[in-house]
Amino acid sequence: MKKEILLFVSIAFTSCLTCCNNASNNNTQSNKLNIQNQGVKIAYTDQGNGDTTLLFVHGWCINKTYWTNQVAYFNRKYRVVTMDLPGFGQSGKNRKIWNTATFAKDVDAVIAQLHLKNVILIGHSMAGDIIVQAAINAPQKVVGLVGVDNFKSVGIGSKPTKQDSLAYAKAIDSLKHNFKAIAFEYFNHDLFYKTTSSAIRKRVLNDVAHSDSTIAAACMELSNFDEANKLVEANKKLCLINSDVKPTNTSGLKAKKIPFQVWFIHATGHFPMIEKPDGFNVLLQKAIYHIKS
Repeated sequence: MKKEILLFVSIAFTSCLTCCNNASNNNTQSNKLNIQNQGVKIAYTDQGNGDTTLLFVHGWCINKTYWTNQVAYFNRKYRVVTMDLPGFGQSGKNRKIWNTATFAKDVDAVIAQLHLKNVILIGHSMAGDIIVQAAINAPQKVVGLVGVDNFKSVGIGSKPTKQDSLAYAKAIDSLKHNFKAIAFEYFNHDLFYKTTSSAIRKRVLNDVAHSDSTIAAACMELSNFDEANKLVEANKKLCLINSDVKPTNTSGLKAKKIPFQVWFIHATGHFPMIEKPDGFNVLLQKAIYHIKS
């Protein structure tokens, strides 16, 4: 996702020169434990029972309520946990670091403090990298990974040059100073599809508008997270449920001999779990079976 936002924000930055969170949660269960990571509160839901746990991690500028349909569908067979990453939703904001490594420790805190076992981590968008690092941190607890509309170009392309890094820094600075305008244009242009309903567009953009712009921009800072090598290190089955609107290049996964399976959901934007929840749930069940097989 960072590669995509770099390109788009850079364009938006040039355009500017020339011219979250929704805190509601319809899960009525009260949190039984006060989960924290280094003093930062982590809001979560915990429903269902089963030998396998599904732990859902949301993407950039949204929150755990985006998994409501999945909670309702899967809690009859599995223990289902959702969490708000710190900085978003109902979780705390009282820290300064907002990178993959720190978010992964938040996921690990949920796993440890809820005593979860046989965990399948499901990560949307930027949470793909987060769940990979979380799996590396907790190899005995995590049994598989599911990416949702991410990992579309693992191991593809060269390392960023100094010029690339400077351009990225300029783009992030633009995002910090013009967050709502640039983020809205990015979502409208790159993350929604023609089939994305007006209600979903309104919901997502409302969450973006209510995000802490400083935290949101910090999440997009350039990092040295090497997806291909990290996936090799994690050594877990990887399942992808991706929209077919933009291509998924799996050549890097094959080159690294990373065990993976990809399923495509037809004609959705970047949010298939809420755009086509029924079809998404069918594919997620296939992914669960594949990981457990």
